[in-house]
Amino acid sequence: MTAADEPSLKLDDQVCFALYAASRAVTGFYRPLLDKLGLTYPQYLVLLALWENGACPVKDLGAALQLDYGTLSPLLKRLEKAGLVRRERRLDDERSVLVTVTEEGAALREKALELPPVLGPAMGLEAAEFDQLKAMLRKLTLSVVHHTEQRSA
Repeated sequence: MTAADEPSLKLDDQVCFALYAASRAVTGFYRPLLDKLGLTYPQYLVLLALWENGACPVKDLGAALQLDYGTLSPLLKRLEKAGLVRRERRLDDERSVLVTVTEEGAALREKALELPPVLGPAMGLEAAEFDQLKAMLRKLTLSVVHHTEQRSA
């Protein structure tokens, strides 16, 4: 085995660090834009899912966002307190809670439409590169989740 074949523990050689740094940079870029909307980044993601899919059970929302109930529940409580969503037990299944965007939450969608066009230029990517990056990140996520599930089985 040559030195080039050996695993590296250099920080810059770690994919996990590149992903972490990129994630922090992107969420940091979003922070002042979301502050104007009165939202945190995780709250914004919840609203994106609800704007796209409409009312849905907490379980489905957690699956869409890849969040567990313990993480999602406080987010929903804060969004409900802010008047942006409503949580109601379903009449047909009292164990299930349905999350719905309120009129105020729906109105916030119009303001949020200003955010996506700002991100592209900040990333310095062409449209095709942007699409390729999203596809690669989705593939990476699915692969790692699948691998993790196989290891724990």
